[in-house]
Amino acid sequence: MANEEVNTGRRRFLTATTAVVGAVGVVGAAVPFVRSWLPSAEALLAGGPVDVDISKLDAEPDMFMRVKWRGQPVFVFKRTPEQLAVLPTLDAQLVDPKSDDAGQTPAFARNEARSIKPELGVLVGICTHLGCVPIHKPEVQPQPFDANWKGGFFCPCHGSRYDLAGRVYKNVPAPKNLEVPLYRFEDATRLVVGEAPKGVA
Repeated sequence: MANEEVNTGRRRFLTATTAVVGAVGVVGAAVPFVRSWLPSAEALLAGGPVDVDISKLDAEPDMFMRVKWRGQPVFVFKRTPEQLAVLPTLDAQLVDPKSDDAGQTPAFARNEARSIKPELGVLVGICTHLGCVPIHKPEVQPQPFDANWKGGFFCPCHGSRYDLAGRVYKNVPAPKNLEVPLYRFEDATRLVVGEAPKGVA
């Protein structure tokens, strides 16, 4: 009888221990599985706004910077008064000179320079043809590939050209202007890519 009681107690102890160890094992296996569904810290960071120190532009060659936002290159660059003066003269050569495609240009940037401040351009650096990264060519002078070139962005993959506001020229493979991302100025030296200006939806 005493032997049977000892065996019963031992059996209960072993059953409880096995259940606890099994539960710990299930939780241990489930945690990495559930975690694999969550976005990584890098993915969360890539999708969030990016703070850009634009005071560095004056030290950069051709006053041009490339930053990363949502895994895409974003061009941040300065334009001279001479370059800005060229923009209104190009309308007849462009596919969408007034930036009527709302998908490419937020309301706050529907102007000649496609920007909040005319002297500062902010564009997603992805060609609208096949997703290549165009080259920044700010010189307002003829180029070997186009005698009428007035400066802008050139995609070497298939020859698409954009002006210094990111507006696409006619008769090139790219169908649309370069995208203007949401952005705002935090202060005189900081730009936030990925957020609209305050008071703008």
